[in-house]
Amino acid sequence: MSTQAATMFHRPGETGRSFWGPGDRYTFLVTGEESGGAYFSMLAVVPPGGGPPPHVHRDEDETFHVLEGRPTFRLGDERVVAGPGDFVNVPRGRLHCFRNLTDAPVRMVLTFTPAGIERFFEETLERAWDLSADPPDNVDEVAARYAEAAPRYGMTFFLDLPAARPAGALAGAAA
Repeated sequence: MSTQAATMFHRPGETGRSFWGPGDRYTFLVTGEESGGAYFSMLAVVPPGGGPPPHVHRDEDETFHVLEGRPTFRLGDERVVAGPGDFVNVPRGRLHCFRNLTDAPVRMVLTFTPAGIERFFEETLERAWDLSADPPDNVDEVAARYAEAAPRYGMTFFLDLPAARPAGALAGAAA
């Protein structure tokens, strides 16, 4: 953890650095440099069908606070459909992912404790300069960068496992 002091500041909405994920848009709310290494938070805007593959963080706990929409989370072997106001906690070392299986965008705040994982996103994603633009069709390129960079950041992706699907879906169905 960093020994630098946290910075007190106000960041107006949607003014942090933004990046295009694999179809998603991530806007940094507070970085490790600003929190003294304590945590990193970002706003995720996830379009229908968006979300990362199942993965594990070795070094960070991750939380999700749903602002809008109904994302489906894979939490180990369980599936949970969350809604506005819901909070999801994932301790480090636990398999998880989320997927937007609806036809409306999802907005949620992701927080990683401690900070540091933001460097993974900076390295693997494309900078989003125009937030009104549609996300680029870069899923394959981002997936390749994720796979290459993940070990350096204590992450493991499980591309052979199904992501999140609605609770009660057939066990063999992929989503």
